[in-house]
Amino acid sequence: MEIWINPACSKCRSALSLLDAEGAGYSVRRYLEDVPTVEEIRAVLKRLGLEPWDITRTQEAEAKELGVKDWPRDATARDRWVEALAAHPKLIQRPIITADDGTAVVGRSEEAVREALSRSSSGRS
Repeated sequence: MEIWINPACSKCRSALSLLDAEGAGYSVRRYLEDVPTVEEIRAVLKRLGLEPWDITRTQEAEAKELGVKDWPRDATARDRWVEALAAHPKLIQRPIITADDGTAVVGRSEEAVREALSRSSSGRS
């Protein structure tokens, strides 16, 4: 498992605490420092089964400056959204946990983190 976090985020810290309490094996990616590429964002979106606008933090100042709320949410605009997430990683919803079975979840709740744990049979030590 890999978890994309912002250490300043309380939801990220909660997810890490739960993973540790369950003895899960995982690696941490501080995605604001180690910014995902366009290709990595596309791959995680596929694993999540979501569209880029589904994981965009539209209330962030950068999102408001870009005017993302007014962007189309369809296949023709998908690349624009993905490129914006790569250029402005603060806009990426967090934490994102990639499970060992090839799926991923946005781990903003204990239930979502537990879902990722259940999908990662080799994640437990």
